[in-house]
Amino acid sequence: QVELVESGGGTAQAGGSLRLSCKADGRTAGSIAMAWFRQVAGKEHDFVAGVNWNGARENYDDSVSGRFTMSRNNAKNTVYLQMNSLKPEDTAVYYCAADSREYRAVAATSQDAYGYWGQGTQVTVSS
Repeated sequence: QVELVESGGGTAQAGGSLRLSCKADGRTAGSIAMAWFRQVAGKEHDFVAGVNWNGARENYDDSVSGRFTMSRNNAKNTVYLQMNSLKPEDTAVYYCAADSREYRAVAATSQDAYGYWGQGTQVTVSS
């Protein structure tokens, strides 16, 4: 069992920056890939960024590549999402997710791979 607690988010103007954090607590917290998804009302969770279990490899959706950076600190069991050059279309509820399987070399982009989810945090970008 892994519990996820998110922090950060809020409101920013277009072109601004925000940083999200997600702390994982559980026996496998240091050996599972982590990811950020986002959801707009009435739609499915969309993959934003992921990092593999040891932090050696990140992957991003094309819509955020070059603007967002995901990182992890395994000593703190915490992952981060630094969001720069924000756009109004980045507005959504952002969810931290933890893989159901250990030691995945590349974070999965499908929400089906993630068995643990944070509570979600709202990010609003105004134009």
